[in-house]
This record gives sequence, structure tokens and C-alpha cells, in this order.
Amino acid sequence: MTDRRITGQPRAAGRRSRLAGEAGQSAVELVALLPIIAVVAAAGFTVLSSRSAADQAVAAAQAGAMALLQDANPRDAARAALPASVRPRAAIRITGRRVLVTIPASGPLAAVAPFLAASSTADAGPEPSP
Repeated sequence: MTDRRITGQPRAAGRRSRLAGEAGQSAVELVALLPIIAVVAAAGFTVLSSRSAADQAVAAAQAGAMALLQDANPRDAARAALPASVRPRAAIRITGRRVLVTIPASGPLAAVAPFLAASSTADAGPEPSP
């Protein structure tokens, strides 16, 4: 018996190529994995967003504490240190000479974003004596 693939003779009608079946299975597997890949990518983006929010919270809290040392408005200084897209979401609290900045993470997974909120506190030190 000769191998028809080597000789170039046409295959018998009704027989499927083994490669065609594998390509179809690969397509089905890809379609099945796409939602998982999308969720993993969205989770990664949300985690990176929370890390960025943490860096922004640190910078804003430090700016607010510096403003306290310079007898300026710490809330305005902290808000000015934040990017414009983050300002509406940021919560800035001043307690004595301490500045607390909290920024919720953003991203496509809004359900987990509140759990990834970033907070940072900066202290301007003791009240200066006259």
C-alpha cells in the first residue's frame, strides 16, 4: 500500500485531513480561552492602576505636608500634586499636622478596585513653638 500524501494522489472522498481537524480544535480552544485571557489582562491592569495610585497618594501627601510647613493650604497643595484625572476620586483629610490621601484604584474590574485603594500619610512634624 502506498502513502497517498507522498505520491500526490488525491485522497478518497469523505476523508478529512488530520491537519484540518487539528486547526478546527485549535480555533475552538482559542475561543474558549479568550474570556480567561481578557479577565487576566483586566486584573493585571487594575493591579497596575492600584500601584500607580499608591505612588500618586505618596506624592500628594508629601506635598500637603510641605504646604503645612510653609503655612500654605495643604488640601490645595495635595490636590495640585495629583494628576487631573485622579483629582475627582481622591479623598484628602487633614488632621492636625498630618495629611492623609486616599485614592481608589481604577480599571476595568470595578468590583475589586475599592479593595485596592491606596492611602498615604505624611506628617509635618510637631507644631512649631513661637
